[in-house]
Amino acid sequence: MNKKAVILLSGGLDSTTCLAIAKEQEYDLYALTVNYGQRHAFELEAAKKVAQTIDVKKHSIVNIDLAQFGGSALTDDIDVPKDRDESDMTDIPVTYVPARNTVFLSMALAWAETLGTTDIFIGVNALDYSGYPDCRPEFIASFAETARLGTKQGIEGAPFAIHAPLQHMTKADIARECHRLGLDPAWSWSCYDPTAKGLACGACDSCRLRRKGFAEAGLVDTTPYSKDAPELTE
Repeated sequence: MNKKAVILLSGGLDSTTCLAIAKEQEYDLYALTVNYGQRHAFELEAAKKVAQTIDVKKHSIVNIDLAQFGGSALTDDIDVPKDRDESDMTDIPVTYVPARNTVFLSMALAWAETLGTTDIFIGVNALDYSGYPDCRPEFIASFAETARLGTKQGIEGAPFAIHAPLQHMTKADIARECHRLGLDPAWSWSCYDPTAKGLACGACDSCRLRRKGFAEAGLVDTTPYSKDAPELTE
């Protein structure tokens, strides 16, 4: 019998690839998607499609309204930055959602302990990322220790493993992994600010990092982008 794993599935490229990696490692997949009050539902719909396509054992969508707090361009009336070069992505951007991965991992932890498994997967990436502090390896390691100290399962000698298989990959590496695993990039959704016609803008930080990754990997990103998406620069 396969081991169970809880996989955080946002519907983005990274979490979709992470889910497929867990499947390749022969885990029974329990996908957790959080509807946290984000400004659009494209990523949630992508998560549903990915979960159905990859055939998870169970897909749970949990509602927790972080928009009540605001404080992020993804949950509040704050403009999403556009047309930034990577050299501009040095500070923590306004698209950072306060404590989001802490909240998400806590929910994944609760489900994992209920299932009696020690394995949690999260698609964080610390190389080509937008400066989010909760994507760093030291945060993941710290949360694993918190999980060990703060759960019945942990103190009884079955500590949790927080798997972050994309942690040290570039976006080009992730694009290659997506291709190797036979995933269609269009299943996933990365854009922070889609157009009124439901197309990825191609200009926000997330779109630019994604487009650059596929370009550097020499692979086609099948995501439907706006015709107004800016050209990528070296």
